[in-house]
Amino acid sequence: MYVDVNNARLFFDVVGPELSPVGDSMVKRPTFLALHGGPGFDHSTLRPYFDRFSDAFQVVYLDHRGGGRSTGDSDSWHLDQWADDIADFCDTLGIEDPVVFGQSFGGMVAMHYAARYPDKPSKLILSSTTAQFLLEETVKMMRHLGGDRAADTARAFFTTPSLDLFDEYAAVGVHFFQDEMKSMDMRDEIAAITCPTLVMAGALDPVTPPACAEALARAIGANARLEIFEACGHGAYRDHPEAAERVMRGFLNTG
Repeated sequence: MYVDVNNARLFFDVVGPELSPVGDSMVKRPTFLALHGGPGFDHSTLRPYFDRFSDAFQVVYLDHRGGGRSTGDSDSWHLDQWADDIADFCDTLGIEDPVVFGQSFGGMVAMHYAARYPDKPSKLILSSTTAQFLLEETVKMMRHLGGDRAADTARAFFTTPSLDLFDEYAAVGVHFFQDEMKSMDMRDEIAAITCPTLVMAGALDPVTPPACAEALARAIGANARLEIFEACGHGAYRDHPEAAERVMRGFLNTG
């Protein structure tokens, strides 16, 4: 399905009903909005792991502008626009008080959205993401996992990203890495987040190492809960789905 938002045509998909029969009434169920990583990827990376949450939520998947099946000119590929897209997308579809899950780049969009629109989300789950890219932590983890060559390759890509160095990324990813991500620092901004926030990290994540999650949780403050998953990399919901689901459901079921 598509919706036109801010001069872009955004693709989304839905799993589970919005309304559920309870006795003689139809009761509105909460929305779980899942934001994929990238940029330049699509929501399909999340489907195998989050469709199951439709037992309690209407799960909504969105392809960010410039990624997947969504359109959007390159001059609009920046965090302000991606965050505004979330707010306007929800307003257009009548989605109120969503739980917003963001993986990696999707987490950057989610936290920026929650800081710009603190009264919009009911809860946040920020998975394998960061408010500030810590290159040296990434290089250190790459060296730990893959040796000097992996560390040197990571430094080269994240310093001067190109499609030659990482041809699996689409142009939107290189655009974001070249311009905005290297100087991004949302630590002061995300102190404005007021909703309960779960910060999830993999202890062996080479892209956004645990130090990123720790700094992220500190910046959000008392509203944040930090969970680091041992023997997991970039996305605990993939590497240890049972443990990640248990933690997420526990968080979602708290008041």
